[in-house]
Amino acid sequence: MNNDLKKYLGQKVDLYNQPSFIKDDPISIPHLFTKKQDIEIAGFFAAVFSWGNRTTIINKSKELMQLMNNAPYEFCINGDLGRLKKLLEFKHRTFNATDLLYFIEFLNFHYSNNESLESAFTKGMNKKDETVENGLIAFYHYFFPYLIFLNAPANILHHQKKIQAAKD
Repeated sequence: MNNDLKKYLGQKVDLYNQPSFIKDDPISIPHLFTKKQDIEIAGFFAAVFSWGNRTTIINKSKELMQLMNNAPYEFCINGDLGRLKKLLEFKHRTFNATDLLYFIEFLNFHYSNNESLESAFTKGMNKKDETVENGLIAFYHYFFPYLIFLNAPANILHHQKKIQAAKD
């Protein structure tokens, strides 16, 4: 690494790597929780929402956590379709209720078989890997085939209709 880049990155570490930075950054969202799975889910959604204005990202992430009763893990593993009603109006930029319902469905599936979301990202990693590239590729294949193999779009639309009917 050249010296200019090293100096620049060092300055950024000094600027951002401090507790005072957290309160105005989306990383504040997982810091709201203590349970490992809640932290993982909150961080996952905050990361997915993290493009654009930080204040908006934080507000929408907090809004979602409130819709999940500030217990995202319990909310995701709960099998009651009625709990999903309040999610139908949620949106953040291009992320809409259909996306959210798919994420909830995926998280339900994953946590039914795993204790941590970390395993979803480490499935494709090898001890010799120098980057997380293989982990991210494996996560992509794990997350999206779930959509295809379980016919999730049709299931989600079916759930949306049932939830909407219960709402009316």
